[in-house]
Amino acid sequence: MADRVVVLGGGATAQAFVAALRKLDADVEITLVERELVGGECSYWACMPSKTLLRSPEVVAAAKRAPGAAEAVDGGLAVNRVLWWRDQVVSDYDDSSQETWLKERRIELVRASGTVREPGVVEAAGRELPYDKLVIATGSSSAAPPIPGLDELDYWTNREATGAKEVPQSLVVIGGGAVGCELSQAWSRLGADVDLVHVSERLLPREDPEASELVAEAFREEGIGVYLCADTEKIACARSGERFRVELPDAEPLEAERLLVATGRKPNVEGLEPLGLQIEKSGIKVDERLRAGENVWAIGDVTGIALFTHVGKYQGRVAARDVAGKKAYAEYRAIPAVVFTDPQVASVGDTKSEGLVTASRAIDKTSRTSTYERPKRSGFVKLFARPDRRALAGAVAVGPEAGEWLGQLTLAIRAEVPLDVLADSIQPYPTFSEAIFFAARELAG
Repeated sequence: MADRVVVLGGGATAQAFVAALRKLDADVEITLVERELVGGECSYWACMPSKTLLRSPEVVAAAKRAPGAAEAVDGGLAVNRVLWWRDQVVSDYDDSSQETWLKERRIELVRASGTVREPGVVEAAGRELPYDKLVIATGSSSAAPPIPGLDELDYWTNREATGAKEVPQSLVVIGGGAVGCELSQAWSRLGADVDLVHVSERLLPREDPEASELVAEAFREEGIGVYLCADTEKIACARSGERFRVELPDAEPLEAERLLVATGRKPNVEGLEPLGLQIEKSGIKVDERLRAGENVWAIGDVTGIALFTHVGKYQGRVAARDVAGKKAYAEYRAIPAVVFTDPQVASVGDTKSEGLVTASRAIDKTSRTSTYERPKRSGFVKLFARPDRRALAGAVAVGPEAGEWLGQLTLAIRAEVPLDVLADSIQPYPTFSEAIFFAARELAG
């Protein structure tokens, strides 16, 4: 008799898992339990709509920095068309195509919240769904800090911010991580007066300090107010008539039509109590095969390992191999991350451990920058290596489409390519990736 596999959650991580498992096992019975839209947060309320909102303003900004194109750009953005494009990308919040995709793979969809009644049985939509193997892919939800007055307000999360039907006149964003920075720039370039408040001493605190400063500098040049070191215990939020009011400890109060809170995520772990799993604040504890318990796997945001769609999909593929009885282990040495601001910030691997040696190259020293825009903008490639192993440990890239030319560095770290080989690799001319050669040559010595 074929195994019965129940998957809790239907986001991108779950889809990667079921697609991989079906390829590995043509007979396994798969049931997907999802209470919202199949495709999940990334497809409808995060990655896809936010990057679409960023794209048109970025194209216009780039054109204004290109002589000849700058003279052709007049008038403002057609905001209604930008929002129309966003709606097309999210399929007007209709997941019928995903239903078809599941049917084509003989995967049953149950639209409901699933809870574990006891090990071996999930309850959903008034049904009992017995399983031999359970995969938890329930994702994460927006988390709000304990700011006085915040819980009484109808503030935006990433969902409302990516799905808005019109541009607010003004917006205060609390949170200077990737989501807060991306949405601050998107709505600023779409016409809102934006102020960004962050608890840390710099934006993007998980990224390289030099990268953080370049983003902050770009924001200030574009007119985005940047307020740092704003202790959440000393901030207060309230309504002031029809506007939101944010009290800051060392600055004048900020008022805006809308308030966006983008301060992190929390794992969705409700309804799993009978399984007796080890659940920490960051998420469900798993081993290198994504096993959380006997015949139970957890993948994606709910594990808290790295809250990126690409990591969730990777974990889905690893778990599928393990569920199918094949050898598979997750390797996190080379996790790439991209912040889609302008300039783009991309990073991979270890850039913070002690003892690393580093070398960098400014992209305005590459020929590509001369052909790309005027005036030249700042950006760089920074490489980190372990001197005892003569191999790359981490990398940071800042500049146009940096996430696209980070790929070779991700592979170099994952495959432990020797520094001599990386420095001896031929980079295409003229491209920004030429900066990788110069930095690698310095490291290789």
